[in-house]
Amino acid sequence: MKKTFIIHPFLFAIFPILFLYSYNIGKLSIVSLSEILIPIAIILGFTIIAVGLLWLILKKDSRKAGIIVSIFLFLFFSYGRIYEQIKGFKIGNFVIGGHRYLLVVWLILFILGTYFTIRTKKNLRNFSNILNVIAVVLVLFSLVNIGFYKFKTRDIQEDSSIVLQDGEAVISESLTELPDIYYIILDGYAGESSLEEFYDYDNHEFINFLTEKGFYVASKSRCNYPWTTSSLASSLNMEYINYLSDKVGLESDDRTIPYQMITNSNVWKFLHSKGYQFVHFDSSGWGPTDRNRNADISIRVNRFNEFNILLIQTTMLKPFEKYIIVDSGIQKVLYSFSNLAKVHQIEGPKYIFAHIMTPHPPFFFGANGELIPEAEYKLAAYWDKEKYLNQLIFVNSKLKILIEEILSKSEVPPIIVLQGDHGARLTLGDPHGDREDPANIGWLYPTAEMLRESTFILNAYYLPQNGSNLLYDSITPVNTFRLIFNIYFDGDYELLEDKCYYSPYWQPYNFFDVTEIKNYNQQQ
Repeated sequence: MKKTFIIHPFLFAIFPILFLYSYNIGKLSIVSLSEILIPIAIILGFTIIAVGLLWLILKKDSRKAGIIVSIFLFLFFSYGRIYEQIKGFKIGNFVIGGHRYLLVVWLILFILGTYFTIRTKKNLRNFSNILNVIAVVLVLFSLVNIGFYKFKTRDIQEDSSIVLQDGEAVISESLTELPDIYYIILDGYAGESSLEEFYDYDNHEFINFLTEKGFYVASKSRCNYPWTTSSLASSLNMEYINYLSDKVGLESDDRTIPYQMITNSNVWKFLHSKGYQFVHFDSSGWGPTDRNRNADISIRVNRFNEFNILLIQTTMLKPFEKYIIVDSGIQKVLYSFSNLAKVHQIEGPKYIFAHIMTPHPPFFFGANGELIPEAEYKLAAYWDKEKYLNQLIFVNSKLKILIEEILSKSEVPPIIVLQGDHGARLTLGDPHGDREDPANIGWLYPTAEMLRESTFILNAYYLPQNGSNLLYDSITPVNTFRLIFNIYFDGDYELLEDKCYYSPYWQPYNFFDVTEIKNYNQQQ
């Protein structure tokens, strides 16, 4: 009797991971295949053990052992997707679209599949061969897609027009030592005017605190681009990135180049040339800022990145995401603030970059720091006005403590930049909903009102030795480091005109100047 090589369970184990990566490549913030090696190693290890144990239990029947494991893997990896389709489904007043019932159904299916596989007297060689072929085709399909993408983007390199200034460190005559530079991105932190207009919230108490501590708060500041990817690629390279429209294409949603620009930024290169250590907070969970290979010191405060979270949410681990993902999200915020207060202990001049994913959703914290019992890991839940405000108030309280700590413990007065990468998005609707639904149309065709909400940001600077004298109310992030380098390093960077460009989320390079929109500036 011909032997059948059982490879399908091992290929079915890695296929969902490869497919998820290949489907999102260039869209999510995943820029390296190394992102998927750990989950592949874990699931392959489980599969090898499971097949081996069943092989022994079933008296060395590798075909039945392989089929049973493949049944489990199919159910395991399909659970989250099925749940999202039936979530909240009702028959009359009876809700059947919940984890409790779906888990029971999945358990029954697994028991039945296992029972019939064990009890059957049929020769399973042909069926096993068919599963092998299907598994090979699926894996090859994902690998070809990944390979094609890698080939297509093989020549892509970061493209920056800034000419970096080389040479020995030169500092302003008013300073005797190089100051630490804190660049703290508070994701989705709306500007004061936006909070008043759309949330009926007066943020003056926090703004006054910053002012009293010596900060300059640019009250009319806007982001240059309302998406994190474009915004950080611009601010960290001190340039507008509209030229990517020609380089990548107006219709493309591939974000490879801006991801690379964030990782290999001109700000880092400049400060590295001046003798600064790069301290990077691996805390965002969002690929380009979750870790950085250029960092001299990485402070890891996060267990899961964007890909890990998405993978967990598609599997049978989804019912437990509160304990796996949500708890991790809570800790990365708390640890980021507590560890930022300790960075001053590292000797020598430091450039500290921290991208903190708050007050941006998901919403974990109440106004007083209490945890929200029903917290879910939903990155786009801006429409929950009260939760956004409460989380922002909590962030304010943590920032006050952090600023007090940094200013009191730093031997050399530091440079501190607190900056939202974009505003809030209460008015835009659900980015994952029906794009043609008027409630969600803002993600494609925003009104002047929607643009005001999503572009006005917190932008606050602590610049010692009267560095704030050159700041102005409407400064935007693209000029942040141009101005800092001019003040403290005798730089000669021309300040650019402060503009804001919008592009639909699904067409990130289809830019238009928002100042051309009628009534955009009416509240200012």
